[in-house]
Amino acid sequence: MTRALSRPPLLLALLALLAGCAGTPDDESRSDARWQPRPGVAWQWQLSGRVDTSVDVPVYDIDGFDQSKATVSALHAKGRKVICYLSTGAYEDWRPDAKKFPKSVLGKGNGWKGERWLDIRRTDVLEPLMAARFDMCRDKGFDAVEPDNMDGYKNRTGFPLKAADQLRYNRLIARLAHDRGMSVGLKNDLDQIPQLVGDFDFAVNEQCAQYGECADLTPFVKADKAVFHVEYELPTSRFCADSRRLKLSSMLKKYELGAWRRAC
Repeated sequence: MTRALSRPPLLLALLALLAGCAGTPDDESRSDARWQPRPGVAWQWQLSGRVDTSVDVPVYDIDGFDQSKATVSALHAKGRKVICYLSTGAYEDWRPDAKKFPKSVLGKGNGWKGERWLDIRRTDVLEPLMAARFDMCRDKGFDAVEPDNMDGYKNRTGFPLKAADQLRYNRLIARLAHDRGMSVGLKNDLDQIPQLVGDFDFAVNEQCAQYGECADLTPFVKADKAVFHVEYELPTSRFCADSRRLKLSSMLKKYELGAWRRAC
């Protein structure tokens, strides 16, 4: 009698356990999955002016500081994925956290008003500052991050930066994004693509056609990862055919990166 009564709870427990086990992989894949943009996907890149949310493309790249959670939500409501633009390799004197950067990590200007290269070797200083910025992107609901100025070692920064320093810093930046469930793109830094393509989910490039460098981005395409590409000085007739052949997501923009665009 006791055994007969004990069987149903035991069977129910086993069934519940099996059901739980069967459901675990799907649950984990949903919670751990990051957005992975594929080659050729259309995009809009707007870093100045009021964001025009009417552009009919699947991906937007907008300024992480200047744009609000409401803007990100509005784009999500239209079915867009949204990338958070941040400068991670250069200091910008107008950002709300600018006073938190000690002078010891500020180098030479990078050619843009109010911007100076950062000493990326000083991860003890920069990691918490960048982590706070990535927290902001996550909290606003962004799907990914575009970290800019990721090739300081190739420029006159005022610091003796080496390729190894850049690799270490870029991988740190990728980890900060991934730890927060966001995808991350490698900005320019063409020479280190072979070492970094596995750490980043897509690439962002400026003017590879003008400088004859677009073929260097093929490791991302071969890995089924998008390459978001813009030109500023070439007409679309000079680069769109090659972009389509290489499966790049290409468009012509103006330097101020307002709403205007001309896609391939």
